[in-house]
Amino acid sequence: MYRIFAVSPIRATALLAVLGVIGAPAWAATAKRKHRRTATATARHAAVVGRTAIAAHIAAAGNGSRPATPPAPIIRGGPWTEPTYADSTAGDFIDGEDLTIRKAAVDALGPYNGSVVVVDPQTGRILTMVNQRVALGSGFQPCSTIKLAVALAGLRERMIDPVSKLRLAGLRMDLTYALAHSNNYFFATLGTRLGYEKVSYYAHLFGYGERAGLNINGEQPGSYPPAPPKNGGVGMLTSFGEEIQQTPLQLAALLSAIANGGTLYYLQYPRSQAEARNFAPKVKRELEIGDLIPLIKPGMRGAVEFGTAHRARDDGPIAGKTGTCSENHTHLGWFGSFNDIGNRKLVVVVLLTGGRPVSGPAAAGIAGDLYRRLNDQNYFASNAPLTPASLISTQICCK
Repeated sequence: MYRIFAVSPIRATALLAVLGVIGAPAWAATAKRKHRRTATATARHAAVVGRTAIAAHIAAAGNGSRPATPPAPIIRGGPWTEPTYADSTAGDFIDGEDLTIRKAAVDALGPYNGSVVVVDPQTGRILTMVNQRVALGSGFQPCSTIKLAVALAGLRERMIDPVSKLRLAGLRMDLTYALAHSNNYFFATLGTRLGYEKVSYYAHLFGYGERAGLNINGEQPGSYPPAPPKNGGVGMLTSFGEEIQQTPLQLAALLSAIANGGTLYYLQYPRSQAEARNFAPKVKRELEIGDLIPLIKPGMRGAVEFGTAHRARDDGPIAGKTGTCSENHTHLGWFGSFNDIGNRKLVVVVLLTGGRPVSGPAAAGIAGDLYRRLNDQNYFASNAPLTPASLISTQICCK
């Protein structure tokens, strides 16, 4: 039996010192700040514009002159340089998309500045990609969504099991609790025990640092640090995704593999309805995670039922993982998920960028709204349409 053993408070303090919580002030300060941001992000929704800027703008208008463009708002906790609200559909090419899913995704996203990617996990087909500029770009820090890859690595290396509890910061928690509540110390500890080399190996195996798609114009591969981050080392890498650039497509591909039992497909994006009708899946590689998926799924389901993703809760079971952090004066809110029942399964990834209203729980709410809109149309109750792809066997492709 492989376990993380409970430790005494003294040994816990020593362990935190090894992680840099005590010995590395930068890691501790950043972790505390980000933890506070994560805990309070859902409660703060108002941008506070500086009084001087407002006064100058009103004065200019009152004098009959054209008011100067006011400076960017000063948002509490900021300043944030990315707007929270924008037209996220501008410039999208949608000729090969599933328009039912497209409409549900656009309506659920509403005015938020962000991206929604929906994938069929059984084939790797991208059904809709809202805000393609962001989805295909260079990526963003994954925040706590990186914990899925770390959990799978820890289980495969037998550093943890789903039952044993780890005591840190006065709490005793198992993997299910740690995933559901996105506990940073748990995953910082696990990552430090695994070490950078193993963490990096599994991250690359799961698709980090490479394009998730096949021949998708403009797609970028994101990036993965070649060494432990200077800010907090492996602990920050495995709890906040420090120095990683993750794309929505990469997270969608990994979640598709978790949803379908371990097949990592190349994501493909049809450019016309003819291409969609003749779609054929292509396998990138098989991941040996089939026996691990039942061990992480309770934590992913728990996130939605009683944890950080409760806004996504619906009549049918949904499994997911949130992420909230900030990068380069931009607040990020991630949620990656899949419906865990029904004749049709979907992977839904939401990424929001902007100011204080942006968070993982907010992204989860958008995904939940998307699932509900489709459920109201009986989308999940109907059988998936028969296509040429369902009549051929898939083989590992394109090495």
